[in-house]
Amino acid sequence: MANVKLTIIYYSSSGTNYQLAKWAEEGAKEVGAEVKVVKVPELAPEEAIASNPEWKAHYDATKDVPEATSDDIEWADAIIFSTPTRFGNVASQMKQFLDTQGGLWASGKTVNKVVSAMTSAQNPHGGQEATILSLYTSMMHWGAIIVPPGYTDPVLFGAGGNPYGTSVTQGQDGKMVEDVEAAVKHQAKRTVDVASRVKG
Repeated sequence: MANVKLTIIYYSSSGTNYQLAKWAEEGAKEVGAEVKVVKVPELAPEEAIASNPEWKAHYDATKDVPEATSDDIEWADAIIFSTPTRFGNVASQMKQFLDTQGGLWASGKTVNKVVSAMTSAQNPHGGQEATILSLYTSMMHWGAIIVPPGYTDPVLFGAGGNPYGTSVTQGQDGKMVEDVEAAVKHQAKRTVDVASRVKG
């Protein structure tokens, strides 16, 4: 699997999805993938970010993480997306990034990309599954190959058992409720494995 190139594209306001992305990076590297972690551009105004201490702290802490571009998609054999849920859909920052990939899509450069997705919300039924499914709808338009974790490893049950993609609840204290690190790493490894088979 050392020949697989994986791009992890995330959006995170307080750090939860950034942590999911970093765990996915670790898992993919464990099986020899070449990995990029990139964030989608922030759309919120500076004053909105500054008014939330947790958001501002994470924003400042990740200033050096490169912003995602179309080149990161074109380069990749596989892509893992990680986004918080917003009313059962992807965050507007992630949606804006996806919506700007029309040129790449029109030239056929999204076809057969192997993709998987992860998400978070503030409560266990806060729209996690709907968010992942809505992202996968876009991937169907891309002609991508969707790789959900399903129930391919017992670690998924300890993480809440979401077959569409790893999802986590962020408690009021800002910490993750479920222990999802192993599930995220398994999902990343599975994505890389399928990408290696597709790539041949």
